[in-house]
Formats: sequence, structure tokens, C-alpha cells
Amino acid sequence: MRPLIVPGILAAVSAVIIYMALQLKLSPPMIVGHSMQPRSFPIFLMVINLILIGILAWECFRSPPKPVEIEGATTWVSISLFAAFYFLTTYADFFIAIAVVMFILSTSWGERRLHVAALISVTVPLTLFLLFDEVLKIRFPRGLITNWYYG
Repeated sequence: MRPLIVPGILAAVSAVIIYMALQLKLSPPMIVGHSMQPRSFPIFLMVINLILIGILAWECFRSPPKPVEIEGATTWVSISLFAAFYFLTTYADFFIAIAVVMFILSTSWGERRLHVAALISVTVPLTLFLLFDEVLKIRFPRGLITNWYYG
């Protein structure tokens, strides 16, 4: 019964999301036209999620998972970087947070070539910024770098 705790929690969360989506009012046909109602997409995703949870529960019931060993330092560094990412994004800048977290994460996962880790941690945020700002025309929240760029 213990292996079914996680699928049970996931199913409960999916059911709550479906309930909340059903509380959304229907949009008038003039606004929506022939497309989906706003509540249809979350319900669709949660139904797919429930199907996958059913498969997970069946697999857990058929062959229960083995106990997990205590994780090493790499896992704890990765987990702590989530908190660091939040604080850097909130108080500095989204792109500074991505660069710092990617650099520390890649070195903690075993990348020994620091120039490769630095190149990746600078290239990915720059590419993301250019893709969203220049191609998709989506502006990012203000921060140190975005204040400088947007003026």
C-alpha cells in the first residue's frame, strides 16, 4: 500500500485542479469563437495526467520500487540551487540567476573544464533573452541586466 502514496497524492492534486477548472465561467462565443473554452485545456491536461497516474499506480502495484539510498552531496547542492535561483531572480536578475545556477550546477555535476561551464552558463541565458525579446517580442521582468538593456 505504501508505494501507492505518491500516485494517490498526484491523483488528488489532479482532481482538485479539474474541480477548480470547472469553476471557471464559460466565455461567450463572440470571444472564443470555434476554439476551446479556457477551462478545457487544464481539464484535458489533468485527464492525461490521471491516465499516466493510473499507469504509474499499476506499475507500482505490480512491482513495488526498491528503497532509495541516501542521496549524495550533488543532490543537496542541486536542491539548494533552487533556493539560490529564487533569491537571485527576486533580488538581482533572472539572467544572472540562470548563469550562476547553471555554472554551479554543471561544476557540481562533474564538469571539470571551467571554460566550458562558463561558456554554457553565458550562452544559454543570452540565447533565451534574444529568442524571447527579439524573436517572440516578450519582455522580461526588470532586473539589473534588463534595466540596463531596456533603458
